[in-house]
Amino acid sequence: MRIFAFAGWSGSGKTTLIEQIIPRLAARGLTVSLVKHAHHRFDVDHPGKDSWRHRQAGCTEVLLTSHVRWALMHELRGASEPSLADSLGRLSPCDIVLIEGFKRAPVPKLEILRPSLGKPPLFPHDPWVLAVATDDPVAVAELGVGDLPILRLEQVDAIATLVIEHAAVHLSRIDDGEAADVP
Repeated sequence: MRIFAFAGWSGSGKTTLIEQIIPRLAARGLTVSLVKHAHHRFDVDHPGKDSWRHRQAGCTEVLLTSHVRWALMHELRGASEPSLADSLGRLSPCDIVLIEGFKRAPVPKLEILRPSLGKPPLFPHDPWVLAVATDDPVAVAELGVGDLPILRLEQVDAIATLVIEHAAVHLSRIDDGEAADVP
């Protein structure tokens, strides 16, 4: 399993770009999965539904299954948040896992940077940023990116190629300071 991350501040367009990348990777014959880190509470269940009621009653895990899909919800109930490595270990085998969030993880990544948001760039402090995708290449170049490639957000095919070429083989101890092994 190989991994590649998309990092950037909220509102930069990570989700939209990933949504455009996935079908391009799939069209190249790759099976693609995704791990997304949320900085807030989220719920994939609906209040009042049986599974929601079972979790509210105290279940640690509730697995929903049908002929179309299955989903496992796990309540931490005070336990520590799973690390990126733990999350990756829960996935079924696939060719490539895209990672959204975990912006400080030591894995190859593309920074999505919109200077108009007024947020500082990540690349000066993150050696794992391999390129920058932006809606304003001139403003990003003025930030002094050095040798980092600058891509326009619309260059989806080029970004998909970058992902394939630089996705790293997943090691089990990413979050403990050991980085992914770049092939």
